[in-house]
Amino acid sequence: MSNHQIHVIGGGLAGSEAAWQLAQAGIKVRLSEMRGTGEMTPAHQTDGLAELVCSNSFRSDDADKNAVGLLHQEMRRLGSLIMDRAEPAKVPAGSALAVDRHVFSDGVTRALAEHPNVEIVRERIDTLPTQGMTIVATGPLTAAALASSIGEAAGIEHLAFFDAIAPVIHFDSIDMEECWMANRWDKIGPGGGEGKDYINCPMNKEQYQAFVQGLLDGEKTEFKEWESSTPYFEGCMPIEVMASRGPETLRHGPMKPMGLDNPKTGRWPYAVVQLRQDNASGTLWNMVGFQTKLKHGAQVELFRTIPGLEKAEFARLGGLHRNTFIQSPKLLDSTLRLKSAPHIRFAGQMTGCEGYVESAAIGLIAGRFAAAEILGQDLAPPPADTALGALLGHVTGNVETADYQPMNVNFGLFPTLDDVKKKQRKEAYTARARASFGRWLGEVVEPA
Repeated sequence: MSNHQIHVIGGGLAGSEAAWQLAQAGIKVRLSEMRGTGEMTPAHQTDGLAELVCSNSFRSDDADKNAVGLLHQEMRRLGSLIMDRAEPAKVPAGSALAVDRHVFSDGVTRALAEHPNVEIVRERIDTLPTQGMTIVATGPLTAAALASSIGEAAGIEHLAFFDAIAPVIHFDSIDMEECWMANRWDKIGPGGGEGKDYINCPMNKEQYQAFVQGLLDGEKTEFKEWESSTPYFEGCMPIEVMASRGPETLRHGPMKPMGLDNPKTGRWPYAVVQLRQDNASGTLWNMVGFQTKLKHGAQVELFRTIPGLEKAEFARLGGLHRNTFIQSPKLLDSTLRLKSAPHIRFAGQMTGCEGYVESAAIGLIAGRFAAAEILGQDLAPPPADTALGALLGHVTGNVETADYQPMNVNFGLFPTLDDVKKKQRKEAYTARARASFGRWLGEVVEPA
């Protein structure tokens, strides 16, 4: 395909989704991805498109009471490739939508490679194009040269924060005599099942206190000088940083025992470490909420003190990487175009949305905005009381620019419903959003 109508830079979740939306609209796309040229980012392990580098979870799939579940639903209604390819890759995860990383990435890669309107080119882009419609979706690990070019075009220094990766453990090295399978409150997930999707490793008070002290004392990754003042993202905080906030912090966070009855005692343990299935065959399990910047040796030593993990074998240890984003509310217009260079749109985590689903959702709407522009159509942004509209509003100006920080979709981004009782508010938010989204969807002009 020698002639393309739009250039998408970056083959992650956002870039893949943007390319798909454009291609489905009949537009010729050049999708550039650096991985596959012999270069690799500090966090990726393959050259597959839409590779999941941290968790394997898209979080809650509950569209009635959860903002991210509502976003799932809205994306499905818009023909999302990411949501579509997640279905055949699903693994048990209670009420969450989690996937086998490789099955999911392979599905996305194959769908785009087989689409007649998509040309996947393995190449590194070092500078922003000076002409031609472009979507930049290079994500939190944007290569240094392109990041510098983006900073120059934006007229400001790009911003950054740190993100951490959780360890993954081989199932056959877990002592299931010590652990048990259960979901919190025995909740059944959207795919059915018995409510036993997570491996639970119990801790008594003494074990928990020793573990917390080990986190505080363990040898950490050293920062480079320029990294020392970079903040963490609250939604992906290293577990040792959480532990430093107080001895009980973890018991009310990723190690909370509430709703998990130990079958040996019939009671909740003092604390619990949960593992979630990471691949379809169930041979790999990741430590939920255990993002860490502990050095690898310290991780192995400390995590093997967790009951049931004394002989744990790790398929991957935790790590830390830089997450780069721009001050989108200041720099982008309501359709994600760079105000100083309107031929360029930004999408995904580069815009300051946080999370797999959010990144893909901004890629989706960026692709649709670009398609409408190429086809000479008008596409109004989705309403602010929908999940997609609320997230887009956060990115493009509904917050104070000086305090702009990466954000997951949540009901706090939605217009308030003060006249609804607190217990009914989540359902009221989602009901209002579905009705509003349906009206907007009826106004969207779909390509022939």
